[in-house]
Amino acid sequence: MIAIIEPFGKVVKNAVTKPATLDFPERKESIEDNYRGIHRLDMKTCISCAACARICPNQTIEMVDTETEKGKKKMPQINLERCLFCALCEEVCPTDCLSLTKNYEFEGYDRREFLKRPEDLK
Repeated sequence: MIAIIEPFGKVVKNAVTKPATLDFPERKESIEDNYRGIHRLDMKTCISCAACARICPNQTIEMVDTETEKGKKKMPQINLERCLFCALCEEVCPTDCLSLTKNYEFEGYDRREFLKRPEDLK
């Protein structure tokens, strides 16, 4: 008899407690200081050394030609679909132009939307 009543007690208890989910996007989850989200690239300080592309374990970063104020320059293009968010690219960057932000809001309907050109990483 107790085995039958116990589940009903749990249902009543859960019905009167607060919901476990947030009303996203009105309320957002608090993020820890060490969280790694989408990359940010400072195109002015990038020296096109390609250290980020060489150290990436998933070969997520590719150096592509980009128009800058000083002419064409090779800059990192990042495929977020393959990225592990390990932050090795951030650690190896000699000018600290590539960093990972706390932004975790990236979604898309097409795989090409996850391929971020240098202009998109501002």
